[in-house]
Amino acid sequence: MIQALAGFSPVIQALFATLFTWFVTALGAATIFATKDVSRKLLNGMLGFAAGVMIAASYWSLLAPAIEMSASLSVPEWFPATVGFLLGGGFLWVVDKILPHLHLGLPMSEAEGIKTSWQRSVLLVLAITLHNIPEGLAVGVAFGAAAAGLPEATIAGAVALALGIGIQNFPEGLAVSAPLRREGMKLSKAFMMGQLSGVVEPIAGVLGAAAVLLMRPLLPYALAFAAGAMIYVVAEELIPEANRKQHSDIPTIGVMLGFAVMMTLDVALG
Repeated sequence: MIQALAGFSPVIQALFATLFTWFVTALGAATIFATKDVSRKLLNGMLGFAAGVMIAASYWSLLAPAIEMSASLSVPEWFPATVGFLLGGGFLWVVDKILPHLHLGLPMSEAEGIKTSWQRSVLLVLAITLHNIPEGLAVGVAFGAAAAGLPEATIAGAVALALGIGIQNFPEGLAVSAPLRREGMKLSKAFMMGQLSGVVEPIAGVLGAAAVLLMRPLLPYALAFAAGAMIYVVAEELIPEANRKQHSDIPTIGVMLGFAVMMTLDVALG
C-alpha cells in the first residue's frame, strides 16, 4: 500500500487515503442493515476507542513531528506546536458556535450554532461532519508534510494516520445511523445519512495537502493545527458522549485500547 501510494502526488495520496476513511465510515453506517439496534454499552466503548485513536494520532503523527521540524526554525521549538495547537482548537470552537448542529441523544431545543429550521436528521449529520473536518485535514497535512522530504514526516507515518482515522470512523458512521434508525427513519435513508457524514474528509484532506505544499514554512503550524482541532473534538464531543449514559468504565477501556492501537500503528509503520 505504501509503495503504491509513493508514485502519486501528495494531493492524490491524500485523496486516496481520505476516500478510504470515508469508506470505513460507510461500513460503520451499513451495520444497521445487519441489526435493528446497537447496544449503548458497545457504542460507548467504540466512541471511547475513537477518542483514544485521535489522542494518540494527535501526538505521535502530528505534534511530535511538528516539534522536531521546529528545531530548524528561528523560533523556540515549542512555539509552532503551541500556537498551531491552540489555533486548531480555536477554529473548531468558532465553527462549533456558527454551524447549526445537534449532538446525539439531545432534544432539538439543545441544538447549537446559528438557529435554523433544518430537520433533526440534518443537524445530527452536521454534528458528525463538523468533527470529521480535522480528521481529513490531519491526513492531508500528513501527506503534504511527507512530500516536503523532511525526515520527521514520512509516507508510512501518513498511512498509519489514515489507517487509525479509518478504524475510528467505523463507530462514527454507526453513531449517526443507529439513532436515526431508532427514531423511525427508513433504513436506506439512515444509512445514507451516516455515510454522508464522512464526505467532508476527502475534501479537507485534499485542501490540507495542497495548502501545506504551497506554504512549506508553515508545516509545523499546520500539523499542530490539525492536532488541536482533533483534541477539541475529543474533549468537546467524543468523551462526553461516550459517558452520557453511565458505563464510564467501558469508554475508558475503549480510550486505552484506541490509544494503544494508534500508537502501535504509528511506531510500527512510521
